[in-house]
Amino acid sequence: MRIYGIGNPLIDIQAMIREEDLSMLGLHKGTMHLIDRERHAFLVDYLKGHDLHYSPGGSCPNTMVTLRAMGIETTLAGGVGHDSLADTYRKELAKVGVHDELISYDESTGTSLILLTEDRERTMNTYLGANRCFNADDVNLDSLAKASIFYFTGYMWDTEAQKGAVKKALAYCKEHSIRVAFDIADPFAVGRYRQTFLSLIEEYCDIVFANSEEARFLFDNYDAYECCRSMGKLCHVAVVKNGRKGSYVCENGRIVQVPLQGSTNPVDTTGAGDTYAAGFLYGVAKGCDMATSGQIASYLAGQVISQLGTQFSAAKAKELREHVEKTYLG
Repeated sequence: MRIYGIGNPLIDIQAMIREEDLSMLGLHKGTMHLIDRERHAFLVDYLKGHDLHYSPGGSCPNTMVTLRAMGIETTLAGGVGHDSLADTYRKELAKVGVHDELISYDESTGTSLILLTEDRERTMNTYLGANRCFNADDVNLDSLAKASIFYFTGYMWDTEAQKGAVKKALAYCKEHSIRVAFDIADPFAVGRYRQTFLSLIEEYCDIVFANSEEARFLFDNYDAYECCRSMGKLCHVAVVKNGRKGSYVCENGRIVQVPLQGSTNPVDTTGAGDTYAAGFLYGVAKGCDMATSGQIASYLAGQVISQLGTQFSAAKAKELREHVEKTYLG
């Protein structure tokens, strides 16, 4: 099985800051803020003197990399620049074995300034850069045709070009019976595109991921269980992640609760949702039922929040793969 993703390849730049810094910068904790070149330069200057950690990232890319590390074939499409950051990004994809369908443009590679507070919550400030250039003409339908699942996130709706690319892929998937998995990804994205997302879910999506806040924005309901039920009426499989309370998975109207696995005192929550999606899709790819897929997802998410960074080392990925195969597939 191969999973094809269209996403935002970004270089993550992580820094530890104080709660007061978020207030001074006017940032809403735990969300993603789209920024322009000037704001990016201002934040980089603000962080001078901080210990900065650089790594390849981006929501959909994190999911594709983790899936590949777990042994599932993946393809990543998106936009990068003609610069050293793009070279670094491509090398990392090649190292883990993700099929690289990145397009290079005369624009800088995107970055995400990830600010971590003492509670290990992350607040992202994303400069899309070359990602904004990826468009419908760049979608390789021959490659998509080889996939069993197409995966994308709500972040793609923030530019017209990327939106056009995803719509082209969705139309192709519908025509050729390729399953579609959609991660809503950010509550502010729901605020911008709520009705569009509801229509997308109902018309195109087989598997949908949301956290409790995203689901609340989507269905105007604070009850994660009821949100999962509502979303489950629109698609085949609905997943609502509910923080320390675990997650709910609804398949054809039947809801199961998946308990939280891993630490309740995380080191870094960046990429937890991306890793959850990877674990769930891994279970689907291996033919697991939805409850088991949710358990694998919860396990991997619990592991990634216990480390700094969004991706596992090769040694750690091997250890996790062996544990999952023994515990959930044996």
